[in-house]
Amino acid sequence: MPLENILKEIAPTNQEIFEKAKERTSNLIMPYRAMGMLNDISEKVCAIRETLKPSINKRAVFVMAGDHGVVEEGVSAFPQQVTCEMIKAFVNDIATITVLARQNNCSTIVADVGSKCNISEKELKGSNKFIVKKVKYGTNNFTKEPAMTREEAEKSILTGFEIASEEIKSQKLDVIATGDMGIGNTTPSSAIGAVITGKSVEEMTGKGTGITSDLLQNKINVIKTGINLHKPNPDDAIDILSKVGGIEIGAIAGVILAGAYHKIPVIIDGLISTAGALIAYKLCPTVKEYMFAGHMSEEPGHKYMLEYLGLSPLLRLNMRLGEGTGAVLAMHILDAAVNIITEVATFEEAGVSKSDI
Repeated sequence: MPLENILKEIAPTNQEIFEKAKERTSNLIMPYRAMGMLNDISEKVCAIRETLKPSINKRAVFVMAGDHGVVEEGVSAFPQQVTCEMIKAFVNDIATITVLARQNNCSTIVADVGSKCNISEKELKGSNKFIVKKVKYGTNNFTKEPAMTREEAEKSILTGFEIASEEIKSQKLDVIATGDMGIGNTTPSSAIGAVITGKSVEEMTGKGTGITSDLLQNKINVIKTGINLHKPNPDDAIDILSKVGGIEIGAIAGVILAGAYHKIPVIIDGLISTAGALIAYKLCPTVKEYMFAGHMSEEPGHKYMLEYLGLSPLLRLNMRLGEGTGAVLAMHILDAAVNIITEVATFEEAGVSKSDI
């Protein structure tokens, strides 16, 4: 399906259901709206699912993998082959995200959309689903040339959309989460964040996998070089993605578009996932109505991204791993919110007297 058609089909959430949900949460047997953000979350889920009795039991996290040419500039503490090694760890169910996903009854779908690896789907026999659907073998070094062509950038989004849509339909998913793998990917994510939010590269850029202060300054200079060389248009998501982005970031944007298209909640993870969310939002602002911010990353630019999107993080645990870990952990919060609105009685249902104030 052409991207233009997908964007046209994404509709706002159901405001009539939202108002009914708000009326119910405001009359539960507790002081007025005493559960705070949990009330807000439950109302948003109801509006997304178009029912006052939403189910979010069938869930999956999409871990999109890609490599980055800009790693040549010394922006990461880890060598690039770690991308391939971690893909295997995800599929074999021994990585942090897979442990947390299993705890949350959440399936893990690992998709190689742009790594430099040559791993076939048949090669890995782990318990998690592995999909190979490459746009290309890693991006170009954006300090020398655009990360990819405009066509490749759009294809990365469509690839993420297609992978997520297929799983949403086949598994009948109620909620999805976004995750990532790609050594060096905080660099393009920070570049995307700086271009879209208007914040300085210094404000947007952190130490990623744990680089030194000297390497951080190098990373800032690398991002500035790419932005100054290519001058991405802040109002053109595809232009930004193609010039300073990443294939897995585009695929994450596609996953988010798929969630909105199929009317299910999407929990986004940290800096890399939120870079994908920024791309999706610039393409179709309506997707914001379907997104929840799983957590606030330790990466300094993440808060500026979330502020730009107008999303409040559900958790603040000083995490900075990525992979989808914060998004999957936040599923507990959505569970609680949904259980409150569906299982707690109203004053009228319980025969409890309301406040006189």
